[in-house]
Amino acid sequence: MPRAKSADDTATMQMALIGYEVEKQKIESKIQEIQAFLGGRRRKVVLPGAFGQPRTRRVMSAAARKRIADAQRKRWAEYRAKKAS
Repeated sequence: MPRAKSADDTATMQMALIGYEVEKQKIESKIQEIQAFLGGRRRKVVLPGAFGQPRTRRVMSAAARKRIADAQRKRWAEYRAKKAS
């Protein structure tokens, strides 16, 4: 069952909101300083998988998987041979 709002809860939330707004202003001023330092240029950064779009996986052929596995087996065989001697 939800609690009833008390005057203390409301005051606390208002104080938190004011604090966050002050922090937001500080961050925005830092962003402006950095932009001024960079000459006003702003680059758009797009991360893979951003905005809820799923990343697509590369499809590898069976032949490619076999070549990679064979090369790995060869490397491990060389490593074990060195270690044994």
